[in-house]
Amino acid sequence: MKQIGKLSLLTLCACALSLGGQRAEVVRYEASHDAMGTVFAVVAYGRDRNYLAEVVDEVFDEIDRLDSQMSNYKAESELSGINREAGNREVVVEPRLFQLLEDSFRYSRDTGGAFDITVGPLMKLWGFFRGQGRVPSQAEIAQTLARIGYRHLKLDSGRRTIRFDTSGVELDLGGIAKGYAVDRAVDILRSNGITAALVSSGTSSIYALGSPPGERGWTVKVRDPYDLHKAGDVLHLQNYSLSTSGCYEKYFKVGAKTYCHIMDPHTGWPVEGMLSTAVLAPSTTESDALTKPFFISGPQGSRKYLAAYANLAVVFYQPAGNPPSFRRTAMRSDSFQISSDQLAEVAK
Repeated sequence: MKQIGKLSLLTLCACALSLGGQRAEVVRYEASHDAMGTVFAVVAYGRDRNYLAEVVDEVFDEIDRLDSQMSNYKAESELSGINREAGNREVVVEPRLFQLLEDSFRYSRDTGGAFDITVGPLMKLWGFFRGQGRVPSQAEIAQTLARIGYRHLKLDSGRRTIRFDTSGVELDLGGIAKGYAVDRAVDILRSNGITAALVSSGTSSIYALGSPPGERGWTVKVRDPYDLHKAGDVLHLQNYSLSTSGCYEKYFKVGAKTYCHIMDPHTGWPVEGMLSTAVLAPSTTESDALTKPFFISGPQGSRKYLAAYANLAVVFYQPAGNPPSFRRTAMRSDSFQISSDQLAEVAK
C-alpha cells in the first residue's frame, strides 16, 4: 500500500504593518505536530513570536485531546468505548463529541448514506485499517454491509446517549474528525486574538483564517491527481476551508487493477472513475465530511448536494484517456453568497 499526497502552501516572509502611525513588525510563526495519524501544521502571523508559540501549543494540546477521545486505534478512547458498549446498552457521550455524532448523522441522512461513520468494518475488510489490501469475496462484503449504515445509530439528544440497534456496528470518525480538529484549532486561534493563520491536517483539510499581511487571501495549491509536484488548481482562500479526497492517498493493486481506499457504503466496493475531489466550504468539518459524497457521486450525482448546501464549491478530477490525462469539472452551490470577509476563489 502506498500513501502520498501534499497540499502545497504559499511560503511567505515576515513583513511590517502600520499600526496607529507606527510600524510594528509582524512575525510569521510556523509549527507542526503529529496526531490522528497525520501531521497538523499551523502558520500564524502576529507581533509576538512567544505568544504565537504559546497559542499554537494550546492548539496542539486540543488536537491531542481529540485524538485521545476519537481514535478507533486506541482501546482507551471514548470512541472505542462506545464501539464496545453501544451494541448492548445506551452510552452517555461527552457533549462536544455527541454534537459531532449528531452532525455526522445529519450529513449521512442528507447524502443518502454516501457519508457514513459506520463504514469502518468495510475499511477493515478491504485491508485499509491495518496491513495490506485484499479483495474480499462478495459473501464477505454482504455480511459486512449488514453492519453498515447510519440508521443503525440511535441518538437521544435529551439524554445525550447513543446505542446501536444491531451487534457489530462500529463508529469510524476518520471522514470528519480531522476537519473538526482544524475547526477547533481555528476557534482557539480566534479566541486568542490571532486573525491570520493557516491550519492544515496533513493532506486532507485546511482552513485559511484571515489573510497574510498585504495579501487578499491565502494561496493554496491542490495537487495534480497524477503528479505530486504539479498543481491541479491554485486557490485563494480567506476565512474558508478546503478538503480533498484522492485515490493517491491509499490504494493497492492486484494485477493491473487499482483499488482506492474510498468506499461506497451502498455497494461495499471502492469507488471507481474518480481520481480526486476538492471541496471548499465555510467550515472544515463540512468540507471534510462532504468531500467523500462528492467523490462517490461524481458531478451529475452531486447536483443534489449543491442544491441542498449553500456556499460550496467543488472540483472533480476524473480519468480521461491514458494517464496522466484527466478531466476537470468545477461546480458550486445553487446558492453561493459569501460575506465580504470571505474568499473562495479557484484561480486555475
